[in-house]
Amino acid sequence: MIGAVTSYAAVDLGASSGRVMVGRVGADRLELAEAHRFPNRPVRVPEGLRWDVLALYAGVLEGLRAAGQVDSVGIDGWGVDYGLLDADGALLGNPVHYRDARTEGAAEKVWATVPAAELYAATGLQYAPINTLYQLTAARDTRQLAHAERLLLVPDLIAYWLTGEQGTELTNASTTQLIDPRTREWSYDVAARLGVDLSLFAPLRQPGDPAGVLRAEVLEETGLAGPVPVTAVGSHDTASAVAAVPAVGERFAYICTGTWSLAGLELDAPVLTEASRVANFTNELGLDGTVRYLRNIMGLWLLQECVRAWGEPDLDGLLREAAGAAALRSVVDAGDPAFLAPGRMPERIADACRATGQPVPRTPAEVTRCILDSLALAHRRAVEDAQRLAAHPVDVVHVVGGGTRNALLCQLTADACGLPVVAGPAEAAALGNVLVQARAHGLAGDHTDLRRLVARTQPLTRYEPLGTTARWQEAEARLAAR
Repeated sequence: MIGAVTSYAAVDLGASSGRVMVGRVGADRLELAEAHRFPNRPVRVPEGLRWDVLALYAGVLEGLRAAGQVDSVGIDGWGVDYGLLDADGALLGNPVHYRDARTEGAAEKVWATVPAAELYAATGLQYAPINTLYQLTAARDTRQLAHAERLLLVPDLIAYWLTGEQGTELTNASTTQLIDPRTREWSYDVAARLGVDLSLFAPLRQPGDPAGVLRAEVLEETGLAGPVPVTAVGSHDTASAVAAVPAVGERFAYICTGTWSLAGLELDAPVLTEASRVANFTNELGLDGTVRYLRNIMGLWLLQECVRAWGEPDLDGLLREAAGAAALRSVVDAGDPAFLAPGRMPERIADACRATGQPVPRTPAEVTRCILDSLALAHRRAVEDAQRLAAHPVDVVHVVGGGTRNALLCQLTADACGLPVVAGPAEAAALGNVLVQARAHGLAGDHTDLRRLVARTQPLTRYEPLGTTARWQEAEARLAAR
């Protein structure tokens, strides 16, 4: 372990907000403080839904200014989305938001050339309309793509603006559906068959690799004294979050909760069977040669959209009322792509209940209980399916991310899975980001040692399952029958 306490800035970009966190790491010390938090508000323009990436970058600069002098900077964020650069390195328009409708029908075009089963066997990525491959297919005939000389995933784009150096971090590249999870390199055959020019991508980087130093203009803007290195971390936020799961041993499942719920296992090798494809599990890459074998679930996006539609009521009060509402009265499929787009979420949940012959939730508390029961049920299905498909039994479920602050969801997840849930840390992505930087700069140990440091230093809450799983099995069967 390194002796002196060192400081690292973790730039953590989420789908609804970004933040710059400062982590301080020592021999038996891991502390995290928020330097700056800023909103991430997509903008709907005539051509569709776009990320306001310039506002994000401004928030990053302001956060680095607030962070003060640090030993390194690391950047993580969501996957699949990208910016296009011209020959001069200038951005060709704001990145398209993954919830934009442009990918409708793109998967069918891809499968006409590379059938879905072949695509899964080659890339191990679950079907999701937001995958980068489908976005590139939808953009194929656009002038923007025709004039692009470089494609950078969003965290790599921010790193490029900070340093002037281009790279493609591997864990995030694995969300593009263009990486072979066995070789951890590009899937050249898939790209060639689908006409994807892999030279658009910058060279691959591993977590822990150097990613340049802050440019002089950035130092002036932030008031930092150079040189300040930028270190590649698990730039897919889920990769960073999983790195900070405080697990002891290997018999654990994890659920990274926030706008999305990512539920699954950490494995040494991908699972590329047809049964895995049909179950819609993905094989994304993680730290130290690991595979994040997981299922994407719509997550707290469902509740976030409802709260927005209701005029931002007090969330704590709403959750207290939901705790007293009838349990498992109505449930919906929390992985249904019908819930992907923004807008009218309470009405869409009501429509889904009506279409399946279930009681329609009427009040905000009833809708909230429906959402949380549905998420817990989806967590149960994902954890059970992952164990079966990977032949990897677990004894505990670790819940990390923003959803750990939702005690009702954590308890319902324990009840649904019939397993203890250990909740925490809430800022897992930022902690994983910091720990990868610290290791690159002298912190000894593998990812197991990093997890032990998290377990020793971060507050965790344990939830034991209440009752049996019989009611959850009944609700699961009820939903499957419809």
